[in-house]
Amino acid sequence: MRTVNEEARRAKQIEIMEKCFDCYAENGLNSVGVKAIADACGCNVASLYQYFDNLDDLIVKSTEYCMSKVEDDFMAKAPTDVDDLWRFIDEIPYWTAEKHGKKYRLMYQVYTHPKYREYGKKFFAGVDKRYTEYAKSLEGKLGIPHEKLTPLIFILIRACVHYALFEDEFYLRSQISVLKEALELFILKYDPKTRSGAVTK
Repeated sequence: MRTVNEEARRAKQIEIMEKCFDCYAENGLNSVGVKAIADACGCNVASLYQYFDNLDDLIVKSTEYCMSKVEDDFMAKAPTDVDDLWRFIDEIPYWTAEKHGKKYRLMYQVYTHPKYREYGKKFFAGVDKRYTEYAKSLEGKLGIPHEKLTPLIFILIRACVHYALFEDEFYLRSQISVLKEALELFILKYDPKTRSGAVTK
């Protein structure tokens, strides 16, 4: 059982991680020094190191924590049923770009950096597991086996992230079009009762 001190320490760590990540997301990974990060967190540099081993530790942990929260945001907007699926697919790329675009740009700066690449591999291994569980949670709502839903979710995520990074409408529309066709075919295959409602928009 956590003590009050442990809970307070964790709360402060989370506050620092969120403020650090927001500061880097706004200004870029290579444009902000540790003093600016400390100022953004409302403390001095020495205080940062009471909660993290060094700046690399802070960057890695804040990226993992904050991007996991972005995933939670995405999954919380899950479609409620087949009829809601098309609205979800149409809206989620633009919502992602508006709400989390800067965070995705920072995430790729961090995880493609040679110094942090191994942490990125571990993070995305966790992403694979989390979105597999997400697919399982949608299986009953959509009538499609999670083994089929999981790769389709990754296609959607890739389309959303690419749009958030580059606002590439052509790429987005081509990915979404194929995704909808694939979903329509799966709906027809696994739940023929929904044929009349499975119209690609």
